[in-house]
Amino acid sequence: MEFLGDAILQVVISDELYSLHINHNEGSLTKARAGLVNGTSLAKKAAPLGLENHLIIGGGQNAEFQRGKNSALEDAFEAITAAIYLDGGMESARRFVQRIFAKELKNPDQIAVINNPKGELQELLQSQSGETPKYDLLSSIGPDHNRKFQVVVQHLGKELSKGTGSSKKEAESNAALAALRKIQES
Repeated sequence: MEFLGDAILQVVISDELYSLHINHNEGSLTKARAGLVNGTSLAKKAAPLGLENHLIIGGGQNAEFQRGKNSALEDAFEAITAAIYLDGGMESARRFVQRIFAKELKNPDQIAVINNPKGELQELLQSQSGETPKYDLLSSIGPDHNRKFQVVVQHLGKELSKGTGSSKKEAESNAALAALRKIQES
């Protein structure tokens, strides 16, 4: 169901972005689509639907679920999308996706930067120097079920910014976002 839901989301989001923003270039629409159908975005969309309350998790798996919660919610959102498609057809699935993503579909330029800071930072820095940014883990503090990571992002040997998060990936993303904001301000 996740496989089918993912494909439906890709098609509907692509069609909506293209229809609403026909004058945008392919690159910006591709980034916007990637920002909308990534795991973090779908997990956020699953929360108001209450999908977490309907997942059956064994007692021993609860700690592991908390670490991989976004992934489970993303999968559930994709499965729900597929179920709507199988039950009511493509038009029902389209209406569901349009309703859930209405706000984001109206402004694709904000999606890519907010939801993919690592990609945006890499693209920006590579265009300027040909070199990619480097992420280094500074610390990992706390128990396994509630660990906090701190990461630094560097470019050409110079520290751009630091970021923290409950996963290394989140910390890297926050560091990249801070670096982008610093670059935009200067």
